[in-house]
Amino acid sequence: MDLRELLLDYRNDKISIDEVIDSLSLFSIEHVEDQVAQLDINRANRKFIPEIVLATHKKPRDLLLILNRILQKKGYVLVSKIRPSIVKKVAHHFEKIGYLIDSGRNSTSILIYKDESFLPPVKDGKVGIICAGTSDIGVAEEARLAARVMGCTSYSSYDVGIAGFHRLIGPLKDITSKKVDAIVAVAGMEGALPAVITSLVKVPVIGVPTSFGYGFGGNGIGPLTSMLQTCSFGLAVVNIDNGIGGGIFASMIANRKT
Repeated sequence: MDLRELLLDYRNDKISIDEVIDSLSLFSIEHVEDQVAQLDINRANRKFIPEIVLATHKKPRDLLLILNRILQKKGYVLVSKIRPSIVKKVAHHFEKIGYLIDSGRNSTSILIYKDESFLPPVKDGKVGIICAGTSDIGVAEEARLAARVMGCTSYSSYDVGIAGFHRLIGPLKDITSKKVDAIVAVAGMEGALPAVITSLVKVPVIGVPTSFGYGFGGNGIGPLTSMLQTCSFGLAVVNIDNGIGGGIFASMIANRKT
């Protein structure tokens, strides 16, 4: 990137300030010591999606280095799938030094932030989040946290799987009454919930299969294939246990109107 040429183009009204920001953010990499990580620190400027840290398999020291660097630069960070044995320790570490924590219920994903003013401003986008069983709540909570860092308002209803179909109707009616722009539907076992919801609503639905199943098609394979095979139009599907991806995709849809 030729910085001089870029700035001259801006001065001569050949490009807009937004185009300058996009170009600069594309090359804004924050290096964490000794090649621990290269952070896309200004991703939110380019894509309106912040960098999110996947904690799985990261050493605790490396994880803390990465989180500290992002917090220094941005004031908040969403970290997903921390090892269960250390998730409380990570949360407590940052609470001790003055940060606030939004811990996903039954989840190993947490949002760390200085205060509300550092989080992305709340926009008009609204996301519904529904999960089939209690076991699926942790993945659904990932979607809720993802929606929060995207500036969306979310409405959640949990344990409304179609094994008791009557449980779904009231919560779904309540969520649609909020005029949500998209719905994240999380389910394990046979994964039928997202297709059923899609058949009843007029907004896009993002299906998130979970690994909470057993037997033939266990570990999420059953719900993944079921969701992909649906004949109910309007359903998109993310990978197994990818609540973050489901929440981000739904939020991108919701934020298109803002």
